[in-house]
Amino acid sequence: MARILLIVGGGIAAYKASELIRLARRAGNSVTPVLTAGGAHFVTPMTLAALAESPVYTSLWDLKDETEMGHIQLSRAADLVLVCPATADLLAKMAAGIADDLATTLLLATDKPVVAAPAMNVRMWQHAATQANVATLRGRGIMVIEPDEGEMACGEYGPGRLPEPAAILAQLPLEAPALPGHPEFQAGAAPGEGLVPQPAAGPLAGKHILVTAGPTHEPIDPVRVIANRSSGKQGFAIAAAAAQAGARVTLVAGPVSLPTPGGVTRIDVETAEQMLAAADAALPADAAILVAAVADWKVAPSPTKLKKSAGPPRLEFAPNPDILATLGRHPLRPRLLVGFAAETGDLLAQAEAKRNAKGADWIVANDVSGDVMGGGTNQVHLVTAGGDEEWDHLPKEEVGRRLVARVAEALR
Repeated sequence: MARILLIVGGGIAAYKASELIRLARRAGNSVTPVLTAGGAHFVTPMTLAALAESPVYTSLWDLKDETEMGHIQLSRAADLVLVCPATADLLAKMAAGIADDLATTLLLATDKPVVAAPAMNVRMWQHAATQANVATLRGRGIMVIEPDEGEMACGEYGPGRLPEPAAILAQLPLEAPALPGHPEFQAGAAPGEGLVPQPAAGPLAGKHILVTAGPTHEPIDPVRVIANRSSGKQGFAIAAAAAQAGARVTLVAGPVSLPTPGGVTRIDVETAEQMLAAADAALPADAAILVAAVADWKVAPSPTKLKKSAGPPRLEFAPNPDILATLGRHPLRPRLLVGFAAETGDLLAQAEAKRNAKGADWIVANDVSGDVMGGGTNQVHLVTAGGDEEWDHLPKEEVGRRLVARVAEALR
């Protein structure tokens, strides 16, 4: 049984906290609710208390609560802290280390894993300030669940909806899954009988795998970027396969519109510098598989939109950091370092040159002169110190599974 400290933020999605409590308790977990002042506008303490069969904490200045429990003890008594819904305001306070009420004080004082499930208007979620806060939190090891895409209470459409409670609980890093019907839920157990913790299974159990995926976007002005056609599909397939093999997976993703694979901690970034910072913060790792198509060049972006009437802009390019080479000489270099080489000619020679120059153990090379970037299939060569191994033309999911199997074999 896991002890969950649930912080309910002030958004319309707060009503889903009731169902989340019901499902969590049905699966054998205990829930202690903390209701923010904003959250109390959408759901009452009495409702949460009845469902949780627990006191509901609302104020930092409640003398009785401080005498009997105290906010420091409350922050340490749980196995996991879940912020749901996590509003833009709560995410900003968490990133800045602000502690001006009970919820934010608990978050700053806890030494337990923290998970945030954001819910807000699509434009608020996509705002640069919110995305920077999310990147900061993920860089500190806080799990931020990707919001769903759909129609908002305000009538707009896009990412920002709170996922359904069952989907949130399925992603929590508990010792055992938090939902009946999960493969690791004890066979034959009746709902409400709880979970039997199972040890992590799979060839990568106990290993940490770092994966980068997608493109990077290097801003030219507020509306234009230097980018490429990478869809992120291959990197996401590899991350999913690693999680299925039992690994703890950190996925650093450039700007892509793909759902987060189950069991994967995702960190969203835009630029090459942000991707390097996130990868560095994720170390140490047993293996790093750098699939992202990182832009080689950047420019000093204009603070205002470059007008067509002014004529072609004069852009001064500067090299971006080389993430593969940086990890190749890093003091915390992963035991196995795998890079990708997307080329359009002389594939094997360029892949071997890249492997040597960057200090990588393996290079996965593919010819991108066709529809590989954005397509659903891939044909690759695995280039190692022992030579070249050509794989058949396969779905990207199968390429991911094969590569992960080889990684597990190497780490064994």
